[in-house]
Amino acid sequence: MSSSKDPLKSLNGGCLCGQVRYRITGPRRDIINCHCQNCRRTHGHVSAYTSVDKKDLVITSEQSLRWYHDRSPDTYRGFCGECGASLFWDARDGRNRMSVSAGTLDASHGLRTIGHVYLSEAGDYYQINDDLPQFEYSGEEVLGID
Repeated sequence: MSSSKDPLKSLNGGCLCGQVRYRITGPRRDIINCHCQNCRRTHGHVSAYTSVDKKDLVITSEQSLRWYHDRSPDTYRGFCGECGASLFWDARDGRNRMSVSAGTLDASHGLRTIGHVYLSEAGDYYQINDDLPQFEYSGEEVLGID
């Protein structure tokens, strides 16, 4: 989980226009950068996600929240239908966790980036110049991705 100084402190976040707001009330995983083609197309570049137990994610305003069924089975992306902000990634295959776009957090409260996944699909227009762990695919076992 997080290396945050206070991992149980609530985090708030939302979209650009403010029509979708949420609160995270429990522990969260540190941030993973995903380089898969779907994430790059959704975010316009690499995505950065934390993840939380679904019971710890409270949508406080969802007037323009929309869900897009991704090409992957049982995978959905939550976004704002007004401003287009990408907010959530949800594998509805029995997992109890949901990924939350780190860029939509009001403040990270100590979350840090811990690795890169899906380098097999990374764009050819950028380089990764840090020393964080890199995985051709998910790296789930090593990084604790759910």
